[in-house]
Amino acid sequence: QVQLVESGGGLVQAGGSLRLSCAASGRGFSAYATGWFRQAPGKEREFVAGINWTGARSFYGDSVKGRFTISRDNAGNTVYLQMDSLKPEDTAVYYCGARLLIPKEYFSGPPRTEAEYDAWGQGTQVTVSS
Repeated sequence: QVQLVESGGGLVQAGGSLRLSCAASGRGFSAYATGWFRQAPGKEREFVAGINWTGARSFYGDSVKGRFTISRDNAGNTVYLQMDSLKPEDTAVYYCGARLLIPKEYFSGPPRTEAEYDAWGQGTQVTVSS
């Protein structure tokens, strides 16, 4: 199973941008679908974006569509989340998740629920000031 470490969080003004990274260690990263979730204080963990193992298919939560872009570099074992036009309501701890796919899932879209993911990083704080 892979281990995940997020980085790139920080404080940014509304309208600004940040790029989060999720570095994976362990074998077989290319066999995992990956995704980003976030959790604001007092709220449940929310799906932000997911990407399948090839990087060809991605899916976004409604609140970030058109502003965030997920991508992955299988050679570098890294998943990215480019966040543009940030809003104060984007403030949260952002978590990277990974799911080891079984063969019948290889051509499915990325998982979109927390329960479908097998491994998690420790999270990185993103704070957007108004």
